[in-house]
Amino acid sequence: MRRSRRNTLTQANHVALPDYDEVCLVLQGGGALGSYQAGVFEGLAESGVEPTWTSGISIGALNTAIIAGNAPEDRVAALRGFWSTVCQPADLIGNVGAFVPAAFGFANLGRKFSSMWAAARALTEGQKGFYSPRVELPNFGARPHRKRPNEVSYYDTSALRSTLLQYADFDRINHGDMRVSVGAVNVRNGNLVYFDNRNMRLAPEHFMASGALPPGFPAVEIDGEFYWDGGLVSNTPLTEIVRDCQRKDTLVFQVDLWSARGTLPGDFLDVSERTKDIQFSSRTRAITDFVSHNRKHSRLIKELLEHIPEKARRAHPLLREAQKIADGGAMNVVHLIYKNKFFEGHYKDYEFSIDTMDEHWASGLEDIRRSFAHPEWFEVPSHDLGFVTHDVHRYEPAPEPAPEMPKAASNTLDDENVVEGV
Repeated sequence: MRRSRRNTLTQANHVALPDYDEVCLVLQGGGALGSYQAGVFEGLAESGVEPTWTSGISIGALNTAIIAGNAPEDRVAALRGFWSTVCQPADLIGNVGAFVPAAFGFANLGRKFSSMWAAARALTEGQKGFYSPRVELPNFGARPHRKRPNEVSYYDTSALRSTLLQYADFDRINHGDMRVSVGAVNVRNGNLVYFDNRNMRLAPEHFMASGALPPGFPAVEIDGEFYWDGGLVSNTPLTEIVRDCQRKDTLVFQVDLWSARGTLPGDFLDVSERTKDIQFSSRTRAITDFVSHNRKHSRLIKELLEHIPEKARRAHPLLREAQKIADGGAMNVVHLIYKNKFFEGHYKDYEFSIDTMDEHWASGLEDIRRSFAHPEWFEVPSHDLGFVTHDVHRYEPAPEPAPEMPKAASNTLDDENVVEGV
């Protein structure tokens, strides 16, 4: 039976959503960029939108734990507490490196230096409440001293378990109204699996496993199996949502931390950054392409079935199954995609400074507020259409070409993470 998702307009900024069967929050992986997702969630909370299902990969899984593990009125504060714990303020070198160039009129240079220095500190010092460098690094294959998979990494993530327990109530995660699922990869067989509170009891280890990106972070052991970051196979859990919601009217807030659109690289560091953007964003584009084509096929089946007598459709099992496919629900994906800042580089996913965290958070909050300024985006798509996407950045002007390039050329890559509605 369909649950009503209409919100009572008790505050001026609350949003009245149509009656969707599911309202899903889908959180991609992306390390330090994940505070953008926290900003998006703050915008959802202030608008009175409560997801019925939250699913995440990697840092998205950690945000999922905080959201699902708190009462609705406490979620934003808990997210702020988590991110304030794992991020660190600038040290003396970072402050001086930012202040001196700014004093001479080069504020942008100072901001870039402070960001680079924060990333260097994250590599050498780790992050409080998250991970710390191993005193003894793992060996490189010497057979007499081989270690267990959860010991082979550059960093120890045991502190993360305590942080999750501090900011998330796992009884609420397992017994609350919100469905929760997080993806991880089985190290032994390479399969992507989803840990779901509908069929198992979730613990901190399930969320840590989803974010166990090798070789930096160790595999996490669960019931005798070892798991790595789900982003190794798919950096977005959108596939799981699509599979389960084929016959439901579904609104998806898809929050991505990597943009498929960018500029052509000019040096090796640019190549490294651009590679990450493409690698971790392409899965979303592939999934939405698949859904679009799948909806087209459903419409085709529906049109063909109209030429078959209803009695025959009911009698034949294959035609009955075809009718179920043709009568599938409608999916509306509202896409929130983080856009790179001028001072960021290939290290942006491990730059955990407080200043950058605040900027990511503010960007997410701004993007979701701008999305809610288009109420027509949130209408249930017609079942004939079946699938639509919206992205507040889609119609923005493309980045300017680099000055050194000839006018006839363009350094802009025009593909977005998603396709237009069909």
